[in-house]
This record gives sequence, structure tokens and C-alpha cells, in this order.
Amino acid sequence: MINKNLILNVYESRSLNSNLATQLLYGEKFLIIKSYKKHFQIKTSYDNYTGYITKRKFQKKMIPTHKISVLKASLYSRPNIKFKLKKKISFCSYIQVLSIKNNFYKFDKYWIQKKDVMKIKATIKLFDKIKIFESIKYKWGGNSFKGIDCSALVQIFYKFNNLYFPRDTKDQVKLFKKSNNKAYLKKNSLIYWKGHVAICLTNTNLIHAYGPKKKVIIMNIKKTIKEIKEKSKLEIQSIKHEPSRF
Repeated sequence: MINKNLILNVYESRSLNSNLATQLLYGEKFLIIKSYKKHFQIKTSYDNYTGYITKRKFQKKMIPTHKISVLKASLYSRPNIKFKLKKKISFCSYIQVLSIKNNFYKFDKYWIQKKDVMKIKATIKLFDKIKIFESIKYKWGGNSFKGIDCSALVQIFYKFNNLYFPRDTKDQVKLFKKSNNKAYLKKNSLIYWKGHVAICLTNTNLIHAYGPKKKVIIMNIKKTIKEIKEKSKLEIQSIKHEPSRF
């Protein structure tokens, strides 16, 4: 099945009070495992993540041709900037371009500006666009401009480059050889604590979706390590210096 909702919440259980497990972005594939009265139990095709969604209609087929390359792209009812809708589509959503007019692509019932998308097979340098998420609110289970958690902030850039990467930190860290050498921290190094991950922007600053600050924030590396140790009683679990290799 194909998700045609701009953002679709996937929950840990069928309970009304269930925590968010993850989110499906527009164009993502998933498998229905089991049908209930008001819910589907599903498994995402990209990372095999399971959870529950409310029942609704879905499309069975779509061949994605492009992906959203900005944090949130505006949608239009016609191929003209005068016809902007209030709706936005999130970074790394997949679309199938049906037609082209002026500087717009048409997909589904929407139009989108060409400048906001890249071809589906296009890649970027890992984490080069990560600052687009700065100040986005922290949201457990989120992976969109409406809110994101620490593991999704890492995963989404692998996904954008058409690479598999797990959803949770406990699974992400298993991909790498264990190292705790802080002396060689550099741009794109990943620092893992139990249940948390941060991405180095330089050898002095990092960026992460940080629950205590309730947002994606850039912080000093040494101060962050000290703060997490003092407030959460957590030591660094592992450091990956070349995250593109695993």
C-alpha cells in the first residue's frame, strides 16, 4: 500500500492513549499485517517498523519519480504561485510527477514548485541539509517538519540518499563497530548514548533533537556530553566517525 496522506501517524498500539511510534510520509510504502475494526496493523517497507494506523483508503500502486528536498514545500491548486494552499509536504516525501507546467510539477491533486524537489535517485552529501531541521520541535516518534526525534533526524538523511538505516538508536548503533574515542570527533561523527544520538557539525558543535530542550538544537559537544552525564546519568555508548560506511 502507498500512503497518500501528507503525514500519517503510526501508533504503538490501538489504544486512544497510545504513544506515537513513527510517521509515514507521503508516498511511503507499507504492508497491512492485520485488519481490526478501526485500525490496521502495518509494517513499513523502508525499515520494517510495525505499528497501528486508523483505517482509511490507500492507493495500491505509485511509482515515485521525485522527492521533497526542502524542509516543507508549499502545495498549490494550480501551477501558479497565486494559488498556494495552506498544506505543506515534508522533506523526503516521495511523489510521482504526472505533468509539468511552467516551473511546477503536478502530482496527485497538487502542484509543487520544481525548486522544492529532486529526482528520486538523486543524492546529497550525508547530513549536508541537516540544519534545515534546526529549531523544529522535539516529538517522540516524529520524522517531519511538525516534529522529529533524535533517531529520525539521523535516519531521514540516509533514507533521502536511498540507503537503509534503522529507526531506533538501539538498532542504529548495532551497525557500527564500537568506539568511544572522543579525540577524533569531526563533521558527521555520530555520538550515541543509550536511547539518544547526536550528529557532529564540526569538532566542537553538534546538532540533535533533544528532549530536555524540546527542539532540534545546536550545542557545544563538550557541554552536551557533560549535561547528559549529569542530568541523565548516561555515558557515551559509541561513536561512529565515518557514518556513511557500515
